[in-house]
Amino acid sequence: MTPEQLSATIVDVLSALVDEGSLTLPEGVPASVTVERPRQKGHGDYATNVALQLAKRAGTHPRALAELVAARLGAVDGVGEVEIAGPGFLNITVEAGAQGRVALDVLAAGDRYGASQAFAGERINLEFVSANPTGPIHIGGVRWAAVGDALGRIFTMTGAEVTREYYFNDHGAQIDRFSRSLLASAQGRPAPEDGYGGQYIHDIAAAVVEQRPEVRDLDDEKAQEVFRAVGVDMMFAEIKASLHDFGVDFDVYFHEDDLHRSGAVERAIARLTEMGNTYEADGAVWLRTEQFGDDKDRVIIKSDGQGAYISGDLAYYLDKRERGFDRCLIMLGADHHGYVGRMMAMCAAFGDRPGENLEILIGQMVNLLKEGEPVRMSKRAGTVITLEDLVGAIGKDAARYALARYSSDSNIDLDLDLWAKSGNDNPVYYVQYVHARVSGILRNAAALGLEPGDAMHLLTHEREGELLRALAELPRVVASAAELREPHRVARYLEDTAGVYHRFYDSCRVLPLGDEEPNDLHRARLALVAATRVVFANGLGLLGVSAPERM
Repeated sequence: MTPEQLSATIVDVLSALVDEGSLTLPEGVPASVTVERPRQKGHGDYATNVALQLAKRAGTHPRALAELVAARLGAVDGVGEVEIAGPGFLNITVEAGAQGRVALDVLAAGDRYGASQAFAGERINLEFVSANPTGPIHIGGVRWAAVGDALGRIFTMTGAEVTREYYFNDHGAQIDRFSRSLLASAQGRPAPEDGYGGQYIHDIAAAVVEQRPEVRDLDDEKAQEVFRAVGVDMMFAEIKASLHDFGVDFDVYFHEDDLHRSGAVERAIARLTEMGNTYEADGAVWLRTEQFGDDKDRVIIKSDGQGAYISGDLAYYLDKRERGFDRCLIMLGADHHGYVGRMMAMCAAFGDRPGENLEILIGQMVNLLKEGEPVRMSKRAGTVITLEDLVGAIGKDAARYALARYSSDSNIDLDLDLWAKSGNDNPVYYVQYVHARVSGILRNAAALGLEPGDAMHLLTHEREGELLRALAELPRVVASAAELREPHRVARYLEDTAGVYHRFYDSCRVLPLGDEEPNDLHRARLALVAATRVVFANGLGLLGVSAPERM
């Protein structure tokens, strides 16, 4: 019996009490109730505070309501005992057979175990990374690649229709600086003072010259346009290839330049003007963002007729909404923290709901350490640590897991020596090893002709119950990770469950020893082991990390 199943059972009990007139709930029976694992042993398998939550509405005392619920719940098949504690908490013990069915439910669901319909019907545009095409993906962008892709997988697992989108910043001053840097490299000159350095600039400049040798004979203005057109495409192709190798692919690559070429900026401003949310002053066009919570109004068309940076944001947001997305979720780096207020004001100016139609997540810094010291800059990028640097140091799986393992609003200090180890102090190894170990047990069982059984009532050992309850938590963890936008909850759950599995393995022999004849307990434990493999494969898959069969 999973927490969700027990919650539904308690709702059924409440409904029955209302139908028979033993309980009055003017606001109706809740669709679900909170069921949690108790913090202390001896307090049952699960606990609920439903009586405390509903007593006031029901016009009774919490303990009196608890007694009503306990009497009816205790008679339900699969519920062993219901104890009232304190002012009205219910501690519930589930019968071994009902608890054991969790393993069979996991096996029946397979790769869909952990799924729900929590976000069914929602169309989510998930924009992340969106690094400027002026250099390789740096470590901050790599963090969003890992977290954003994991969040997309989690949203999909909870029923949402997710579009991963990369905003390609190919309009503006940074592209001019990039093309001038390529031109300078091709001409053997140092990079401009405001330009880009690093070996990658020389590599791309040489590649452009090889592809377009006539560029050597052009004047600087025309040559720079060639380096802009060809060099940016080369840099972006490299970025896409790096992300693909990291296991991250996007459904849409949206070009900023298209907004300005297509008239989308003008359409967005016209929409806001019709709504009365723009005005002209000092020769410029302004957006009334202050009335929507921003610290001041924002210029959208400057006095020289050029669009301010926010003009592209207006057009891009409106474009997403017109494409039918209910929720536009954008992941930005720590240096964009001051950007949130104006974006939310922009959302409200369009008549939308900030925090619902538009969400912005801010990710903090990542610091890499080796032998206790900060890692030096990348030789290729010149000024930053790149995706390739990190993967080269610890591998793709460790990199993805490490970056998704922490709350995105906290700084990370990644010890490269730790994450490169093959040992239990390396979190990704610790988790992956469970999958490899259970895969080995299942291979050995198959060699013995032993298959999982269904006599789950035999799983009465304390460690078996702990593991079953841990496996039952995955759907709730996934739903919570989606609701809170926190993929790290999946990683921490896997680590906790790995500890539970190892304690089970140390206490409960799964396969028969020597000439011992296989029995139903062996088969039931084998089903529990097979369910454990499903849970770890699914959990690692949500993080974009492999589930190895052998280690």
